[in-house]
Amino acid sequence: MSTNKTTIKPADMAQFRFAIIAPVIQELYPDDSRTAYYKRITEKPLRYPDGSLRNVSYKTVEKWVSEYQRGGIEALLPNERSDKGTSRALTDVAIEEIYRIKQEFPRLNATQIHSQLIQTGFLDAKVSVDSVQRFIKRNDLKGARNPNMQDRKAFEEDSFGKMWQTDTCYFPHITEDGRSRRVYAICIIDDHSRLIVAGELFYSDNAANFQSVFKHAVATYGIPVKLYTDNGSPYSNDQLALICGAIGTVLLHTKVRDGASKAKIERFWRTTKERWVYGLDTDKIHSLKEFNILFQEYIRSYNTTLHSGIGCTPFDRYQASHNAIRLPQSREWLEESFLNRITRKVRKDATVSIDTVSYDVPMQFISQTVDIRYRPSDMDSAFILFEDKHYPLRVTNKNENCRTKRNNQPSIDYSKIGGPNV
Repeated sequence: MSTNKTTIKPADMAQFRFAIIAPVIQELYPDDSRTAYYKRITEKPLRYPDGSLRNVSYKTVEKWVSEYQRGGIEALLPNERSDKGTSRALTDVAIEEIYRIKQEFPRLNATQIHSQLIQTGFLDAKVSVDSVQRFIKRNDLKGARNPNMQDRKAFEEDSFGKMWQTDTCYFPHITEDGRSRRVYAICIIDDHSRLIVAGELFYSDNAANFQSVFKHAVATYGIPVKLYTDNGSPYSNDQLALICGAIGTVLLHTKVRDGASKAKIERFWRTTKERWVYGLDTDKIHSLKEFNILFQEYIRSYNTTLHSGIGCTPFDRYQASHNAIRLPQSREWLEESFLNRITRKVRKDATVSIDTVSYDVPMQFISQTVDIRYRPSDMDSAFILFEDKHYPLRVTNKNENCRTKRNNQPSIDYSKIGGPNV
């Protein structure tokens, strides 16, 4: 049984622990008591984010619950980076290539794939063939059959808010201010009702844009039990894992190259293209704002139109089962929960760097490691969180700082420099 702990990122570990305790936090466990739940789920080894199986005491799970209730998702982070000083043997790009090779050449074994990955530059020659063998074994890719042919069964949650699925779809280019640009649509659909709980168009597909859509959905419809996404960078990142942990949502990802498992959101994109996108005259759309207005009208129409898969409109099905979903504690709590979180060590000149931009911080934090909260779309609101107090950051202005008098430095009488005759 593997005991390797070097490949698990702190945010992944926190999200894993939260997924284990979520039924208790959300009061959804089927057992007679919390202790009975802890004992049942720890009867067998738990599969950790790195694929290893590890025995866990039920007392440990009980401790995770206590820590989460005291300090939220941050309390579930490991005390020290578990992957510090190491790197994953297989990069995401190498993993994608393994799936591609197994799909096209299912009879190739791990040794042959390892050799091909090195020859094509997807893998460092220092990585052993054992790493490829373990990955193929853990992900059930050993058989000669097509690895993407999986045994799928239709499933559906029994009420609104049990699971939301999300994805990004390419929309047509539009021309704004003389420039042709690709448009990306980000949507979230409820698994039970098929209701589109949020959707918006953007000029880029990134984590900040998805977080904005997700926040709008939570503010409007409440907090989902689970969020199901693919492994794209907007959905697979530390910040989203921490946000989900902060609001009490379990973040789930599909297997690599397995977008078909998000069937409901994929079906929505197909319907949207057939009913709406293919009939658009994009030459008459001159701004993203205008395109978004049209998209919101389409979403309202979709939500109130008979859905053949459920025999009613998504909105009618939502109304029939939405009472059980949890609501945000307050607007302030929601804003705080969706802030991005990073740590930085303050330099000797009382500055920190965020995305290559320098920010001034209060001098009392010099040489300290600080917790920073911010909205990617509004860095003017960034602050240090220390003992439940907010200490604002501001973009460094070196010219202005040059004229700022330092209390710990003696003033200089320039009239005396060079002697009395100057």
